[in-house]
Amino acid sequence: MSAPDTRAAQHSDTRDRAKRLQTLLDMLAERGRLSVTAAATTLGVSEATVRRDFATLADQQLVTRTHGGVVATSVAYELPVRYRESDHSSAKERIAGAACDLVKQGMVVAFNGGTTTSATARRLAARADLAQSAQRPAVTVVTNALNIATEMVLRPYIRTVILGGVALPQSYELTGPLATLVLQELWLDMLVLGVDGFSLDSGASCHDEGEAGVNAMMVRRARQVVVVAGSEKLGRRSFARICDASAVDVLVTDRDADPGTVAEVRTAGITVTLA
Repeated sequence: MSAPDTRAAQHSDTRDRAKRLQTLLDMLAERGRLSVTAAATTLGVSEATVRRDFATLADQQLVTRTHGGVVATSVAYELPVRYRESDHSSAKERIAGAACDLVKQGMVVAFNGGTTTSATARRLAARADLAQSAQRPAVTVVTNALNIATEMVLRPYIRTVILGGVALPQSYELTGPLATLVLQELWLDMLVLGVDGFSLDSGASCHDEGEAGVNAMMVRRARQVVVVAGSEKLGRRSFARICDASAVDVLVTDRDADPGTVAEVRTAGITVTLA
């Protein structure tokens, strides 16, 4: 093989490997963990090739090796116990998928902390159309949640903006005047807002007044507010109010939501998506 042919082959191999590594990261963003066998089957390559790719990602501290596979490094930043839910997990993923579909290329999208917003952000990071987009960044993510920022920053097609402030150990959210000062200088196309309670009377609410303050500022800076909440949170009121129901444009919830409640919310002028 001539020198030009050799260089062309090497360039092709490098390009193919970069594409594989990006695909592996996208799969990890969606699944959280990945086995050698599953990755080899999906990519159509040998297990030896996948092991070498896993080793490369581990060297770059993008994944953590396990017996027979890898887990995303961000798994170490799982939300604390009070934010973990074993129930409604499938409903949560459906809500996350429906909310993710609302995001268009070029948008500036904000996320507060929580399990449903984290799932939505993870879905966004795994979207093939964004990864393949010629636009850079394909989307901008603004968040006060450390765990979300940790996952988003791994994606070269996502610009990640994290707010300043004091980190809360119970939710990994940054709160306080530093966070609100930064938000005052930003315009948001969409806010994906996780809540602990939502009703027409009480609006959107959460457990912590510090979180509520930053969330409220996000609402004021956003052109569109999308509340993501499981049906169990509808009709509930939590400790601290984030915003009135009138500030919400879209509610994404699951199919178990009470039909009467859904009808009332729609009558109030809020778009309701049942996932």
